[in-house]
Amino acid sequence: MAQRGRKPKPAAIKALEGNPGKRQINENEPKPKAKAPSCPKWLEPEAKKEWRRLSKKMERIGILTEIDMAAFAGYCQAYARWKAAEEFISKNGAIVKTPSGYWQTVPQVAMAQQYLKDMQKLAEQFGLTPASRSRIIADSAATEYIDDMDKLLGGM
Repeated sequence: MAQRGRKPKPAAIKALEGNPGKRQINENEPKPKAKAPSCPKWLEPEAKKEWRRLSKKMERIGILTEIDMAAFAGYCQAYARWKAAEEFISKNGAIVKTPSGYWQTVPQVAMAQQYLKDMQKLAEQFGLTPASRSRIIADSAATEYIDDMDKLLGGM
């Protein structure tokens, strides 16, 4: 039987948000170690790039754990496929003229829209969107990240 109402938030997310609803936190919830899992070999090359771009940063602030491989792989794969569909549209256009003379959108438009929805849904689970991140109160030491460009320019 399906559960009614909102799905419960993990205790870690509630704690990072400051538990605004003041509801009891599940103290028995599993607490996996904040460690990035290994990148799956089967990911598309662009998905692997996205994995490398984000995984260590997410591990550093404690939002990616060793058991999150499938969810994070899903995000990275959706990102790669969304990017490929958008690149196709940029190169070839979003509409084509059919043999019968009608204008029709290319399938990549619907594909890009669906992959973007999938990607955004998974990104929210990890706090990777501005709105989901705004609800998190993180330890300032864990979130301090010095960009390589800032180092080069002497900004930090």
